[in-house]
Amino acid sequence: MTIAPYVPVLLAMTAAQSLVSLAMLSPAAMAPEIARDLGLAASRIGWWVSLAYGCAMLTSLMGGDAVRRLGATRATQIALTLVAVGAVCTALGHIALVLAGAGLIGLGYGMTNPAASHLLARTTDPAHRNLVFSIKQTGVPLGGTLAGLIAPPVALAFGWPAAMILIGLLCAGLVALLGLSRAAWDGDRDPKAGLTSRPLDGLGLIWRTPRLRSLSLTGFAYAAVQLSVSTFMVTMLVTDLHWSLVQAGMLLSALQVAGVVGRISLGTLADRVFGGIPTLIGLGAATALLAIVTGFASPDWPTALVYGLLVPFGAAALGWNGIYLAELAHSAPPSQIPRVTGASLFFTYGGVLFGPPVFAALHGWLGSYLLTYAVSAVPALIGTGLLLAMRR
Repeated sequence: MTIAPYVPVLLAMTAAQSLVSLAMLSPAAMAPEIARDLGLAASRIGWWVSLAYGCAMLTSLMGGDAVRRLGATRATQIALTLVAVGAVCTALGHIALVLAGAGLIGLGYGMTNPAASHLLARTTDPAHRNLVFSIKQTGVPLGGTLAGLIAPPVALAFGWPAAMILIGLLCAGLVALLGLSRAAWDGDRDPKAGLTSRPLDGLGLIWRTPRLRSLSLTGFAYAAVQLSVSTFMVTMLVTDLHWSLVQAGMLLSALQVAGVVGRISLGTLADRVFGGIPTLIGLGAATALLAIVTGFASPDWPTALVYGLLVPFGAAALGWNGIYLAELAHSAPPSQIPRVTGASLFFTYGGVLFGPPVFAALHGWLGSYLLTYAVSAVPALIGTGLLLAMRR
């Protein structure tokens, strides 16, 4: 039986995405514990996430140049190394080092998608594009699942710094494994290419191309909702619904599993039935509806009903990324895929930079995480409207 050329690449890039997402989401899964040790409000975790994604914006712009000169595999190794060092810095527990750790993790996170898009676009045929990119993007909810399953129990048993050190060790292990494939996968690199030759060219190309501009602005809006769902879910369950930290971590894991299943299923549907843009429109509408319903939840709701609402909410809010990246790759010239991907992710990470602090500020005004989730329907509807306008 012949293995498709994209399969080993897909496995490696999904593993890398899972680990960098695990590093991003674990502090949110342990927010009450970390906040108590640092003497901060748990809602301040939104600022940690925003700092990380702000740094990801920088490396996403330069990721295309790094891929061209160093190779996509080497760029991924560098990204994982940055994340490993950032996780260890965070584990040291001093507020300055925690913030430095957020920056390093963000710098690594921003380099992963341009590299992965380059490798997958080279090895995947168009008929399977949405599915393959969606499978790769299951690394985000897979990382969230691991964060929910591993981080709270480890934090309670050994302290939250132990969980961050474990993440650093896992990243270092994958760096070593990728070294085995680097020579074969990086054969198209150009050692003479500049690392920071024209980092803003990708932004200009996106803004001049209506389809890429609409997709990128939609990514901004959808990402603002997605990261708010992942960042504040545990704190909302503990604070507003009076769940234990471990119970909340289990629901976060279930939500992320739904994101995995949803991405694969939605990628298949986008390839075979609906197409990429209609699927993205449907996801935005579903996210908005479920966000509004979340505003009506209360501590009296049975556990099964909370799962029945929040798990589909997570599947919708987390399910769009792979299709979005596939549409970017489809809409960009082949030689510009890493640069366009990185530049468009500049918008997406901007949404993450914008979303959690605004969510935290709204919580301070409304006094309820549940009501704040209901308000998060607004950016989801804005993204849906942008895609509908693009189709017309």
